Amino acid sequence: MKSYRFLSSLALCLLMLSSCTSDSRPVSPAAVASLQAELCQLYPAADASLIERGVSQAAALWTAEDGTEEEFGAFVRENYCATDSARQALFGSLSRILENIYQSADLLTVDLLKPTQLTNASEPQTPDWIMSGYSPLAHFSDDMFANRLAFVCILNFPHFSLEEKNTLGKSWTRQEWAMARMGDVFTTRVPAAVNAELAQANADAENYIADYNIYMGNLRTDDGRQLWPEDKILLAHWNLRDELKALYSDKVSGQEKQEMIYQVMQRIVKQTIPQQAINSSDYIWQPYSSQDAATEAESYTRYERILAIAHALFKEDQFCPSAPTGIIRNFEEGVEIPAAELDSLFRALVGSPEVQTVAAIIRERLGRNLRPYDIWYDGFKARASLDEDMLTAQTRRLYPDANAFAADMPRLLTRMGFYSEDARNIARHIVVEPARGSGHAWPCLGRKEDARLRTRIPAAGMDYKGYNIAVHEFGHCVEQVLDMYFIDYYILSGVPNTAYTEASAFLWQHRDLQLLPQSTIGHQSSAISREAILDQFWSMYEIMGVSLVDMAMWRWIYDHPDATPKQLCEATQQIARDIWNAYYEPVLGEHDCVLLAVYSHMVNAPMYLPNYPLGHIVQFQLEEHLAGCSSQTEFANEYARIYRLGRLTPKQWMIEAVGAAPSVTSILTAVQNAAR
Repeated sequence: MKSYRFLSSLALCLLMLSSCTSDSRPVSPAAVASLQAELCQLYPAADASLIERGVSQAAALWTAEDGTEEEFGAFVRENYCATDSARQALFGSLSRILENIYQSADLLTVDLLKPTQLTNASEPQTPDWIMSGYSPLAHFSDDMFANRLAFVCILNFPHFSLEEKNTLGKSWTRQEWAMARMGDVFTTRVPAAVNAELAQANADAENYIADYNIYMGNLRTDDGRQLWPEDKILLAHWNLRDELKALYSDKVSGQEKQEMIYQVMQRIVKQTIPQQAINSSDYIWQPYSSQDAATEAESYTRYERILAIAHALFKEDQFCPSAPTGIIRNFEEGVEIPAAELDSLFRALVGSPEVQTVAAIIRERLGRNLRPYDIWYDGFKARASLDEDMLTAQTRRLYPDANAFAADMPRLLTRMGFYSEDARNIARHIVVEPARGSGHAWPCLGRKEDARLRTRIPAAGMDYKGYNIAVHEFGHCVEQVLDMYFIDYYILSGVPNTAYTEASAFLWQHRDLQLLPQSTIGHQSSAISREAILDQFWSMYEIMGVSLVDMAMWRWIYDHPDATPKQLCEATQQIARDIWNAYYEPVLGEHDCVLLAVYSHMVNAPMYLPNYPLGHIVQFQLEEHLAGCSSQTEFANEYARIYRLGRLTPKQWMIEAVGAAPSVTSILTAVQNAAR
């Protein structure tokens, strides 16, 4: 490894030590300095900066329960790897251990969650709901610090900050990147009880959202008309949004139905939706009317679930001195892009003049002024001019059940350009399962585990909306297999953050029609055409606003840690109104609209939403890069090369993938050209 003597290593040492009292941290700064000097003298060929960094970081997390200052010194002398060969052997051992632990815990979690997540499992009973919040890894950190494996890792593979990774990583080898990522494994000591509470809060939120179905056949207009059939059941918010999108092709009653969905969405955000209307076929109601006096509103359950997660994060905060809020941990350690940087990136697009340019095109096509729900205008997609009923008939024939989709995966991969053998190798590591919710991809965490594609398939077979979502999830799974089974170092498996797997999912989802048998849609033209550029831009405009609301809501929560669910409900609405009025009212009308706060992710996936617009940004830059491929085979090969880069930082990954860091410049320029 190269020399990494860097001023910030001293700053990191001082930060970690200053955050700990002398009572809880028995290793004094003088002892740390003495040990560092001793090791440097004993091993003059070793990298002095790594010695200094490793000793200081290990000392910062060493407690009285771990031993005395003298015991810490003995531990360091015994476990420091002074030679490259010893360090590489330790790296291999740690990699094997981590893969086995992560993979085994994940397989247990998958099995425990089957009743609550899959329709082909037994009906969930009380024990299943209880275990849905259980985390096999809740005690992992405690155990690894107790048996000192964590300290062995920290001492020999210390942590580098995000700034250091982006600066130094430009010249790192693949192995140096892998060893740096090993330094990210043990950076805090969060007690098992706190981890378990957070896991339970997340599970409760997930279960709440998974059963938030709206029986559309029970909705009535103010004059008593029923617009949907009895068997139309839509999960909020995903299916409501997708139904709204599909209705642009309905020239008879489409807009009336869209207006009603819009009313339902507002009622969900404001929590004035009747409690009896959620996941029930027994209650007839009128979304336009004031709350029926005979029923109770849902009240503030949505916001109770958010605050339960927040309170668990507050408890975690005190054990993370270098990243003392969930916001910092999510963005600077998880996403590895600071929240302020993402906020500026998103506002640069939603506040751009290109928004009005694209809105004018939509207005002309619709032949009317835009409404708030036109934020989901779907007319730029190739399928917008096609009959969805016809598409559904085709997908139902192709995919009557999950097994049929699984059997077709090799063909989907070859259609995308993969060689037949590669297609089979990738597909055999993906399992397709019927989901209770809208569907998701569950990644493999080891090379003895499959990626799992969960998709919702009605009894009549997979409808087109379900197919479109399934292709999206398939894009996740292909990425997950490529950067697990086809990568050089296990510790580098994965992508920089979830936005980058979303980019892969979007790449596939935007090609859903061309993947159908006998499709005549061109491979490249469907992704980088004028219509595709406008569609990408409008999708970014929508989801960036949603993300700005989500980020602002979490800032508000941290500023008001004692808030009640009612106060959070009111604050979230005000945040949504403010962002709407600034960036969306001038385009879509209606002052004080709260629509941007409807996404279910705000409840069951804290601070996840910004990954979607970032994913769109990454996808567009990938599309521009991949558009230069001369054939589908070259496209598949380049896609595979990119997604085998693994878990570099977002900036470094993009530079190695397409030659530029994440930016909205490309999409803004493309829109300007497309609008001419």
